[in-house]
Amino acid sequence: MAQPENWTIGRLLQWTTDFLKTRGGDSPRLDAEVLLAHALGCQRIELYTAFEQSPSEQARAAFRELVRRRAEGTPVAYLVGRREFYSLSFQVTPDVLIPRPETEFLVIRLRDRAKPAEGPWKIADVGTGSGILAVCAAKRLAQSQVTAIDLSAGALAVARQNAQAHGVSERIEFVAGDLFAALSPERRFDFVVSNPPYVTESEYETLPRDVRDYEPRQALVAGARGTEVIERLVAEAGDRLTPGGWLLTEISPQLEQAVRAVFEADDRFELAPTVKDLAGLARVVEARRRSRE
Repeated sequence: MAQPENWTIGRLLQWTTDFLKTRGGDSPRLDAEVLLAHALGCQRIELYTAFEQSPSEQARAAFRELVRRRAEGTPVAYLVGRREFYSLSFQVTPDVLIPRPETEFLVIRLRDRAKPAEGPWKIADVGTGSGILAVCAAKRLAQSQVTAIDLSAGALAVARQNAQAHGVSERIEFVAGDLFAALSPERRFDFVVSNPPYVTESEYETLPRDVRDYEPRQALVAGARGTEVIERLVAEAGDRLTPGGWLLTEISPQLEQAVRAVFEADDRFELAPTVKDLAGLARVVEARRRSRE
C-alpha cells in the first residue's frame, strides 16, 4: 500500500511558492509564508523552526483555500485581514485601501512638524480609510486630538476598530463626510494630513489586476487629471488651518509639478520642498498656512 504524502511546512512553502510564480505574483514566497502562518495561527517567523513539521489536514485545507483565492487575484492583506504599517498591525477589509510603505512618509513628516513638546495638536486626517494616519498620529503625538474623516461608512467602521485595538479611540473623532463638509464652519486644525485619491482615469486601467479588481475605486481615482481631489483639499484646508498650520498630502510622483502648482496658485500657503521616498521619488507635498497680516 502506498504511503500518504508527507506535506511538511517546508514542502508546502516550496510548492506554493512555485505555484504562485506561475500565476505572476510579485512576491510568491512571502505570500506563501503569510498565508501558511495565518492558516496555522502562528507568526511567520515561527515557520522557520518548523520546516519538518506536518500540519493537520484541517490546517492544510484552510491553506489550500487561501492559496486558491490568492491565485485568483485576491490580495494577501484581504485574505488574512491585516497589514503592518509603521510597525503596527492594522485590520483591513475590501472597504479600505491596503496600506503601502510609501504612506509612512506622511507619518514621519507629521512627527517632524508636530513636535510633541509644543502640543497637544488638533489634527485632521482627511480620507482616513483604515485609519492608519489617524491612529499613528494619536499614538505618536500624546494628548493630541485627531479628527478622522471619510465618505465611506465601511471605511470608518474599520478605522474605529483599529483605533480601539490600539487604545486611542478616545482621542479620535470619526466623521462621515466629503472632505470638511460635515464639520461646523468654525472648526480649525493645526495639521491636516491626507492620502487622497490621485490616480488618473487612464492610469487606473494600467494598475495591477489585484488593485483594480479588489481595492475600492473611489479611494484611488481622482479624475481625468489626478489632481481633482487635491485641488478641493487645498481650497478647503486653507479655511480650516490655523495660521502657521500645515497641510501634508501624499502624491503620485508623476503629479508633483501639477500639485505644487495647485498650492502656488493659493496665496494662503507657503510651500516647502517636496519630500522624496527612499527611491528618490516625490511622495509628500507640504505647505504652511501663512499667518494673517
